[in-house]
Amino acid sequence: MPSFSRCVLAVLPALMLATGCDEGVSEEEALDRLQLTTLQAEPRVVSDAVELGRALFWDPILSGGRDVACASCHHPDHAYADGVALSRGVGATGLGPARRGGVVIDRNSPTILNTAFAGVGERGELNDAAPLFWDSRVDGLEEQALAPIKDAKEMRGDAFSEDAIVDEVVARVQALDGYRSLFREAFGDDVVTIDRITSAIADFERSLVALDSPFDRYLAGDEDAMSPTQRRGMRRFVEAGCANCHAGPMFADFELASIGIVSQRQDGTLDEGADDGRFRTPPLRNIALTAPYMHDGSLATLRDVLEHYDDIEGGRRGGTFAIDRDARRLDLDDDAFGEIEAFLHALTSDTFDRRIPATVPSGLPPGGALE
Repeated sequence: MPSFSRCVLAVLPALMLATGCDEGVSEEEALDRLQLTTLQAEPRVVSDAVELGRALFWDPILSGGRDVACASCHHPDHAYADGVALSRGVGATGLGPARRGGVVIDRNSPTILNTAFAGVGERGELNDAAPLFWDSRVDGLEEQALAPIKDAKEMRGDAFSEDAIVDEVVARVQALDGYRSLFREAFGDDVVTIDRITSAIADFERSLVALDSPFDRYLAGDEDAMSPTQRRGMRRFVEAGCANCHAGPMFADFELASIGIVSQRQDGTLDEGADDGRFRTPPLRNIALTAPYMHDGSLATLRDVLEHYDDIEGGRRGGTFAIDRDARRLDLDDDAFGEIEAFLHALTSDTFDRRIPATVPSGLPPGGALE
C-alpha cells in the first residue's frame, strides 16, 4: 500500500473557487494556479483488517437473501462502480450491464476508488467523517458500509427488518470458523460485532486508491505524461469555470449542488436529493472509467456531461429546481469539448487493486449471483 503522506496531488486554490473563469488562461497561468501539496495524514488502515474487510466486501452472507454483496454493485471490472445507470440489488443476477431482474435501485452506484480522500481539504487534510452518498446522508465510511446492509433494495430484502438484519448478519459471521480466525487476526479476539464488520469493510475501501494518473505524473515533472490536447484541456477546464465545484485534490468540493438534473424514483416520486434537487459533487478522478454519470446515470458519456453544462441555462433537463449559480453555462466552442474531455481522461489511473478472492469464508459465490 502506498504512503499516502507522500502522495503528490493537484490542488486548485481558493482563488479559482471564488472567481471561476478567466478568459484566455495560458498553460503557464493555469499551472500557476495549481499547487503541489502532500496529504497531511494517512487514512486509518490496519493491514489485517483490510483482508477481513475484503472478504466481507465480497461475501453475500451480509445480505438477507445471501445473493448480494458489496461487490455486486462495486466491482473492479467497472472501477468499483457497476457501469449501469441505475444499479440492481436484491434478486438480481449478472454483472454490470449484463445484470438483470431483481430490484432496481433509484440511483447510480458511484465508484469507491479513493473514498479514503472523500472530503479532503485543500491543504491535504483528511476527513474520516466526510459526508457520503449522493445526498450526503451518512458521515464516514463506517456508516456508509452499514447503510446497504440495512437497505431493503440494496441488500436486506423483505425477510428482515433493519434491526433484525444487523443481528442476523452478526450471527452468521460469528458462526463461521473462517471469519472468527480473520477477526482474531484483525482485532485480537474472535468477537464479531456490527461495528467491527463495518470498520473492516471501511478499511478495505480506504485501501482502494488510484492516484497515478497522467496528470499526477505531469505535475511530478514528466512533461510527456499529458498530451498537448490534454494540456489545452486543462486550460479550458480553468477558463470554463469547471473548478467552481471540481477543485481540490480529488477535483471535487464534496458540497451539495443543484445542476438541473431532474429524475424520478421507481415509485414515480421526484428525487429531490438532499433537498431542492441538490446532490453531492462527485470527484473527477478516474472519471473516464465510471460512466454513466450523474446521480441517476442519465448522461452516458463525458461529452454528454459537457453538453449538459453547455446548455444548462436553457433548462434542457430541468426547471423544477433552481440551478446553483456556480453551475453555469460553459459556453464552449467545438474544440473545447474534445480538449476538456481529453483532460478528464488525464485524471484517470488504472493502477488500482483488482483482486477478486477465489473464495470467501461462507462458501457462497464471491460477489453474489454475478453469473
